Amino acid sequence: MDPKTSRVHTTFDQTGSVTGRLSSLDPNLQNIPIRTEAGRRIRRAFVAPKGKVLVSADYSQIDLRVLAHESQDATLMESFEKGEDIHLRTAAEIFHLDPKSVTTDQRRAAKAINFGIVYGQTAFGLSNQLGISQQEASTYIKNYLVRYPGVSSWVEKNLAQAKADGCVRTLLGRVRWLPELSAKNASVRQFTERAARNTPIQGGSADIIKIAMINIAKEMAKGKKDAVMLLQVHDELVFEAGKDEAHAFGKWVKGVMEDAIKLRVPVVAEVKIGPNWQDMEKLK
Repeated sequence: MDPKTSRVHTTFDQTGSVTGRLSSLDPNLQNIPIRTEAGRRIRRAFVAPKGKVLVSADYSQIDLRVLAHESQDATLMESFEKGEDIHLRTAAEIFHLDPKSVTTDQRRAAKAINFGIVYGQTAFGLSNQLGISQQEASTYIKNYLVRYPGVSSWVEKNLAQAKADGCVRTLLGRVRWLPELSAKNASVRQFTERAARNTPIQGGSADIIKIAMINIAKEMAKGKKDAVMLLQVHDELVFEAGKDEAHAFGKWVKGVMEDAIKLRVPVVAEVKIGPNWQDMEKLK
């Protein structure tokens, strides 16, 4: 606890992540769990001071939106244009079902595949995650790439370009050098190929939220907002705002985040307000 402020402060590392995202340490406030009861109790300990509330603004599925932008896959872009449940749509596509017939387990599998494509996950990794055979996982991935040919084409072109250049670039042109793409060791080479796929997507998401933070900070520096920026947690920004201004401030932040960078698909930010980091209600 800081003796001057009586609060806990993290340290943000600008270069701690290869994708360009900020990392947090001493303490790491980006790894506070959310899905367990213990995690929820911990989140309730992050409270706003008297007269203030916390405002959380979180990008919705930003990695997949960047993937849609980069790949220009027609089906993926259409899903985001229509505001569909992307995981439900993917399940319907790869299992050849009507969306109404998709089960919870099938949607969960589709979600794992959607993010697996972003992170360069192998059939082996997917089979472990879903508790299915490697052959079944391989079929899921194959079906995905057939149903989303734009993504399949982008994966191949991106890797070819990375091998030719020895690096990959994010939306705003940040470079990650990948000399191990030509490594003789197969496991090292395959790991680097996954990094070549992942970096433009996660790096693009990092570009977007950093631009949003800069734009928000510029306006807040003018002193017109009764708020401060507290945290960046991957795709989420957490603010402390005056109770009376929180609703208007949340709407303003949402607009700035959604306008940070124009993609070929809509960029959506979801805002919540509450007395602590756990008990928050969605801004309507």
